[in-house]
Amino acid sequence: MPVVPTPFDLANGEAYRIWREAKLEAHPRSLSDLLVEVGDPRQLTSGEHQAIMARCRTANMAIYVGKYREEDKDIPRLMGKQFGLVHLDGNWLADEDGISSLEVAESAETRKDFIPYTNRAIRWHTDGYYNPPARRIWAMVLHCVRPAAQGGDNALMDHEMAYLLLRDENPEFIRALMAPDAMSIPARDDENGVARPTETGPVFLVDPATGALHMRYTARTRSIEWKADDATRAAVAALERLLASDSPFIFRGRLAPGMGLICNNVLHDRSGFSDDPAHPRLLYRARYLDWLDTRK
Repeated sequence: MPVVPTPFDLANGEAYRIWREAKLEAHPRSLSDLLVEVGDPRQLTSGEHQAIMARCRTANMAIYVGKYREEDKDIPRLMGKQFGLVHLDGNWLADEDGISSLEVAESAETRKDFIPYTNRAIRWHTDGYYNPPARRIWAMVLHCVRPAAQGGDNALMDHEMAYLLLRDENPEFIRALMAPDAMSIPARDDENGVARPTETGPVFLVDPATGALHMRYTARTRSIEWKADDATRAAVAALERLLASDSPFIFRGRLAPGMGLICNNVLHDRSGFSDDPAHPRLLYRARYLDWLDTRK
């Protein structure tokens, strides 16, 4: 159990009641509530930093609206650094600097076999759901250099709000999704053998040091195995219904050039898209092992 008190402990009903009331009162109700206009995202003013932090504190995410449209990876890197995000997840498909250039891969590239590097739709997920515990993705910056000609929209949902709505419907959903064997991602093999071993773990977990809630989830039906019991099946079905609903806590939109998302790895998806060959879609993604500390 967590070392610090947390409202995400099912045994702590009073802490949950107090947190729930404050969360519902403060949470944004539209995408526009998440927007913060900034001058230079690489060097925020005190007011800009406070405005972004305020949105992350209530919804675990903010969308900055900047003026810089250059192909400059310092934008997401320095944006993250200003919020204590410095330890990048240097996954094997990322660029050498640990930041991923999300664009449609050429046919000869290894990346073409992985859906973020295609123009296909991506279902609801949190980033790094296949990572081992030592490489848990806590936060992310997604910066838009060029959007697609058509499509490429995102839906966003605060994972804490998903927890709240599921717990309100039935606390047993949370209990099932916190089980250490709730969700397994089977091993991935390549020509050299096992490239990534099977990863089994919970959907929701609480960091014992901070009391922060982490969510590990994918709506994929392939390459995923759910615990085969009635409680887990019911919980997963409830989560799927929530994400397919018209909940006011699901925000939809598309990043324009110079805009970016900074978040504590909230739930998100991406619609399919088509490119202008002369100006193909390009986003930078920085994924962090650090938590954007919303207690500050």
